[in-house]
Amino acid sequence: MRLIQSAQELRDYQAEIGTHPGGVLVPTMGALHTGHEALIHQAAHEASARDLAAGCVVTVFVNPTQFDEAHDFERYPRVLEDDAAKCRAAGARAVIAPTVDMVYPQGLDAPGPPVPDVAHDKGLEDEYRPGHFVGVTKVLDRLFDLTKPAAAVFGEKDWQQLQLARALAKQTHSGIEIIGGPTVRDTDGLALSSRNRFLSKAERTAARSIPRALLAASSAATAGEAEAAMRDTLSGLDIEYATIRDARTLHRIDPASTPADGQWRAVITCRLGQTRLLDNAPWPLPADSPLRGL
Repeated sequence: MRLIQSAQELRDYQAEIGTHPGGVLVPTMGALHTGHEALIHQAAHEASARDLAAGCVVTVFVNPTQFDEAHDFERYPRVLEDDAAKCRAAGARAVIAPTVDMVYPQGLDAPGPPVPDVAHDKGLEDEYRPGHFVGVTKVLDRLFDLTKPAAAVFGEKDWQQLQLARALAKQTHSGIEIIGGPTVRDTDGLALSSRNRFLSKAERTAARSIPRALLAASSAATAGEAEAAMRDTLSGLDIEYATIRDARTLHRIDPASTPADGQWRAVITCRLGQTRLLDNAPWPLPADSPLRGL
């Protein structure tokens, strides 16, 4: 596996495997956990199945343009050596840990492509993290340019970001297929996240109500009842949103809407102390959902 940390190393690597590497990309900000490792395994399998010589390529870049809170950016874990070891074990062909200048050669304030519709005016992350998706759109556009992948794998845990990536690829990188990777959960149902390490013991206990809220929503007869069930289950937490949305567009739906397999998504974000946790699941849950075992 190659670890690439400079523009020259990237040029050398791409020269070895061709002008258009065409691998399968897994964009990350590092601090990798089992959820990331599952995405890397998935990407490596995709690359092998497609006979792509570049294999799985992982980027590790803590993107300064997508943090709306300075303390969150500063405290984000940076453990490249450990991350590289996990990538190697999971089957990555290369890890690219670019400098800020490599990603933003024209400066952090240089304009990026328009933010896709799915990532603004939805009252979700776009409302609670103003400017976040401007930065995400900008960095994904640059990472796609740098790595030239045939496909990219994104975790379903950040559902709105996954839909943004799909819309961006269609908008400006039509040759890239965006693939969703299932959310990986701990034994208590909590979705794995690099930010879970910041939870106190009491906050961790409280956070378990988030996956339980998704389970509670699944038995509701209408979207309005599902939202009420989620909020009741999340009682005592600082809820930013707990809502049922169109899975693809994230548009609000009529509270009287009834379950339709694959069409609706339950999405939740709560704040516990200084940590924000996101989660989501299909509404209703499929029969094989790991949440049904809670």
